[in-house]
Amino acid sequence: MDFEKLAERLLPEKYPALETYETKYPPRNLAKGAEVTRLAPSPTGFIHLGNLFVAIANERIAHQSGGVLYLRIEDTDEKRKVDGAVEAVKNALRYFDIKFDEGAEIEGAENAYAPYYQRQRADIYRAFVKDLIKKGRAYPCFCSEEELSALRERQTAEKKITGYYGEYAACRNLSEEEIYKNLDAGKPYVIRLKSMGNPENKLKFHDEIKGDITVTENDQDVVILKSDGIPTYHFAHAVDDHFMRTTLVIRGEEWLASLPIHIELFETLGFPRPRYGHNCSLMKQDGDTRRKLSKRKDPELSLEFYRQEGYYAPAVKTYMLTLLNSNFEEWRLKNPLSPLEEFKFSVNKMGKSGALFDLDKLNDISKNELAKLSAEEMFDFLKAWTYEYGTNAQYAYFKDREYLLRALNLCMGTSSKKRRKDFTTASQAMSLLEYFFRKTEKIDEYRVSDTDKKAILNAFINSYVFSDDAQTWFAKVKEVAADLGFAAEMKDFKANPENYKGNVADVAEVLRIAVCGRANTPDLWTIMQILGEEETRKRIADEL
Repeated sequence: MDFEKLAERLLPEKYPALETYETKYPPRNLAKGAEVTRLAPSPTGFIHLGNLFVAIANERIAHQSGGVLYLRIEDTDEKRKVDGAVEAVKNALRYFDIKFDEGAEIEGAENAYAPYYQRQRADIYRAFVKDLIKKGRAYPCFCSEEELSALRERQTAEKKITGYYGEYAACRNLSEEEIYKNLDAGKPYVIRLKSMGNPENKLKFHDEIKGDITVTENDQDVVILKSDGIPTYHFAHAVDDHFMRTTLVIRGEEWLASLPIHIELFETLGFPRPRYGHNCSLMKQDGDTRRKLSKRKDPELSLEFYRQEGYYAPAVKTYMLTLLNSNFEEWRLKNPLSPLEEFKFSVNKMGKSGALFDLDKLNDISKNELAKLSAEEMFDFLKAWTYEYGTNAQYAYFKDREYLLRALNLCMGTSSKKRRKDFTTASQAMSLLEYFFRKTEKIDEYRVSDTDKKAILNAFINSYVFSDDAQTWFAKVKEVAADLGFAAEMKDFKANPENYKGNVADVAEVLRIAVCGRANTPDLWTIMQILGEEETRKRIADEL
């Protein structure tokens, strides 16, 4: 067969000599040991926790080695493309402080290896596909979707591996006459790789995370160029990783099944292969079993979930690092205030099997990280979240900066050794702060009788003097307790509980619920001082 003639018929456009691309995209001038990594999402509008998991690993590997992290948009599948998806990806990763050195729409970067959208690189791919056709290593396939579907059904019935290979590769050995007859008839076609692999052969492969593994040689004649002239992911990523000079690819373990295809593609193209590391999947405990996080079942898989809830980005990154590197938690205990960038990330410490994602543990870490903020930093964090996701009523919380700072200082504590850890996320914090701005619906119910509640509130309001200091204020609360049959001292109540209706804590709880709507709050005297006398009296009066 005249492969030169066939290549010209299939791809008649003139392309530069392949060596031109080597000159245009030369090896990067980086120090020895510097890694070039990438994040390469599809513009589907859904960026998930697994993307962040990989992004953090790639960012740490690149930057601590003095290398480069770039963003590539793999938009070869036009059907799945969503308008605004690229901006959504960038916004999500920006929120979690993933810093790219170059790539798609990364401002201020040299972007010497552009373009970073795969559809904009179509001519590069077609040039290499045309070369493979000339060498007899690629061919046109005219099989319809219906024919391919029937083939899969047949293979399934015969209990064979599904795919386009060997005896099932109907177009692999078409004669020259049959090919041109199909072309002249205008039949649509794709271009497939003519695999030289043998499934009987096993290859030893070193995975940077999983170690030495064995894979079966590829024999699938995979599609490398679709009917619209755009390559498949398999082919595009091989060309791009070479010409963007990627040294290390960290990706999900679901790509292990495609590894034999990628090995053959790099060998066929004559490109040195980047090193691969397949990280473990994120798992969730579901009853007695573990399963992969699911887009359909688990809202926490989406990165938008964390932004909407108002998770503090450094807290999420901290938790991700506990899953990514087995020695991170020990380092964090020894260096609680150190920047995350000081942690020496290691590919060798990445898990080989599924990592259990635990939202409760993330919440604990989030509380710890938020407790490190000053009131001013917390103010700014809450304001940024509220102006993007909050309500109109919550916007008003930020009108009086000093007032909100007083509330935050109380809720967080001013002593570095006695910081409160009440705040988990911005949305939860804004809900907790609500009683400083309006009388809220009661979260907790009174545990005393309605008669005792009213008696307590009446007695307190009659003795309440706004200018009393905390000690005097509490002495009056004790008097109210004693006068109404409650133990003024906890030791007396513990010694003879049967002699009392309750104790001074029960009385204080009545006041707390009347003023704040909840039984657990920071210091009640200070809350009343922040609210002011008029508002405090009004709230108590409303409960009488």
